Amino acid sequence: MNIALIGYGKMGKEIEQIAISRGHTITLKVDVSNASTYTIDDLKKADVAIEFSTPESAISNIYKCFDAGVPVIVGTTGWMNKLDEVKQKCAAQKQSLFYASNYSIGVNLFFKLNEYLAKLMNNYPAYNVSMEEIHHVHKLDAPSGTAISLANQVIENIASKQKWVNEKTTDPAELGIVSKRIDEVPGTHTVTYSSEVDEISMTHIAHSRKGFALGAVIAAEWIQGKTGVFGMNDLMKNEG
Repeated sequence: MNIALIGYGKMGKEIEQIAISRGHTITLKVDVSNASTYTIDDLKKADVAIEFSTPESAISNIYKCFDAGVPVIVGTTGWMNKLDEVKQKCAAQKQSLFYASNYSIGVNLFFKLNEYLAKLMNNYPAYNVSMEEIHHVHKLDAPSGTAISLANQVIENIASKQKWVNEKTTDPAELGIVSKRIDEVPGTHTVTYSSEVDEISMTHIAHSRKGFALGAVIAAEWIQGKTGVFGMNDLMKNEG
């Protein structure tokens, strides 16, 4: 499989190593030196594009892939406010989009646990839920896309929570998310339920970027021959 890497930072290089180890070829690498000059014809040489760039450039990169007729795997976060528009364009052009806030298999199992725990805890209002996420200092958005996904699951299942805020809060209708940026931390997410008598805490700790990179490459393999908008639930259902 020929792969275009849109975004060739630390994550892009990790994806490259894993893709090559799985027998794939990298036909295009987009970084700051050619981000504004790579063409649709460049993309057409690839069977799939894997996009890990910046929130500001993600949409234009996705649309370029649509125009080239190349399925795109998107790992960039911070652009979800445009998701409906992107889905509509994908459908109109009969293209393929796979997006996830986190491509780690472990994190997606964590999502399932988070949803289940929130449903249980909704019956016990004495517990207040809060969240913390820690990432490396180079991460451009806060809270992380993974934290937002976790928060949305909690809000959907805890009746008292109406919205999340990116700070500590004493408002019972708000879910507080504390974001920390420390050194080269790949990603740590903690969901905590506290009461006067005890505390329940659930944490996922990424030891490296390899889990994210592997998931993105697996998604690129999986999307071949498919048209539409997909996510990790689709992939994991298929894998199971």
